[in-house]
Amino acid sequence: MSPHEPRAPREPHAPVVMERVAIVVHTEDRERALRAIARAGVVELDLGTAGSAETDELRRAAAAGVVHERLTGWVGWIPRREHDALTAALAPCGGAVAALRVPPGAQPPTLMPGGTGGTSRTLVDTYGVVPYADLDPARLAAAAYILMFGMMFGDVGHGAILVGVGLALRAGGIRRFRSIRRTWLFVTLAGVTAMVFGALYGAAFGPTGLVPVLWLDPMQEPVPLLLAAVALGALLLAGSYATGTVNRVREGGWAYALYSRSGIAGSGLFVSLGLLAWGLATHVTPLIAAGAALALAALVLIFVGVLTEAGGGATAILQAGIESVDSVSRLGSNVVSFARLAAFGLTHAALLSVIWSGTTALWGSGLGYVAAVLVFVVGNVITFGLEALIAGIQALRLEYYELFSRVFVGEGRAFRPWRPDLTHSPTDDAPPASPATASSPTAPQAPIRKD
Repeated sequence: MSPHEPRAPREPHAPVVMERVAIVVHTEDRERALRAIARAGVVELDLGTAGSAETDELRRAAAAGVVHERLTGWVGWIPRREHDALTAALAPCGGAVAALRVPPGAQPPTLMPGGTGGTSRTLVDTYGVVPYADLDPARLAAAAYILMFGMMFGDVGHGAILVGVGLALRAGGIRRFRSIRRTWLFVTLAGVTAMVFGALYGAAFGPTGLVPVLWLDPMQEPVPLLLAAVALGALLLAGSYATGTVNRVREGGWAYALYSRSGIAGSGLFVSLGLLAWGLATHVTPLIAAGAALALAALVLIFVGVLTEAGGGATAILQAGIESVDSVSRLGSNVVSFARLAAFGLTHAALLSVIWSGTTALWGSGLGYVAAVLVFVVGNVITFGLEALIAGIQALRLEYYELFSRVFVGEGRAFRPWRPDLTHSPTDDAPPASPATASSPTAPQAPIRKD
């Protein structure tokens, strides 16, 4: 099923509302107008391939304009909030800005309200550009990442070191690390979360007894920790399915979301497996029956959705059947994949336990004290670096492969405003556009919106 035209998002956690516009000026004033557009820096011009041989951006943009009698025009995208400001900037040149209807199937470029700054924004942008119609999960993604990291890196002492690193980054005293200063809050919160889990585990540089066990000792009770990790994974998956469903509705309406594996159908299958697991664990027959019925309905929707996308026929039926079965098996493996939260938490606890055992065994008179201190310090330094790296990578892996794969089904296109450096551009007028340019497909074809 093809998504319909994306809706203009207005929420604070969605991309900035974009507007397709036509910019029209008198041909003799086009250079002045282009300079004004460049200074404004808020227009993504559709230059196409016209004038691509030009090395000067001003001449290239002039050649890409559509000439009609004494007028030259360009089409492009601007943030809707910049419409009036751009109109005012072009007024001295006699230029005008007119809103156009978005062509069917066209995806506006994405511009996030917070720009490109912030670690949470980088976390999402590294995966891909948020599609224009979708919600931006940056803050939720950062919270999920920090939570997963803390569970795998649970130790009060190591978490406190991370907090110290974060505060040092904020202070900016170390010149070498000033380029990553903006990550200070992310690092600090990761350290705080590690401290919280460390307190729950009763771990401070290992099982030193400095803090009491508030929940469980990972080395003594690995099974409850494993179940908690899977439960946390199920909760995070539920959040990703909810966000994905909202995005599918925004991308293509309720019909598109209904049959999508990352929309209503996929969410229904996820809930049905949860009901089945709950019913089987508690021996409650109504829960088992409800889970089975919901699973069947969800699989039918997924089958129909894939069949429709594939265009019908025997091959499409086979593909729909395979993908329906794959949806079930993949969902089960996705939930179990979160068991690594417990596995790497156990690894962290085991390494620190070995270091502490070695420290206490060496502690004694003379050189024993020195050896014990060396084992404790060097062991903790190595474990801190190794486990921080592993926990960071594993949290990122779970974020991208298990969560984002449900939130997004495609990738957006970043907003790239036309703002070249025109310092050394010639001041003489660009040559008139060729007849071929005048009939370029860049000419605005859509009617002007009547607001």
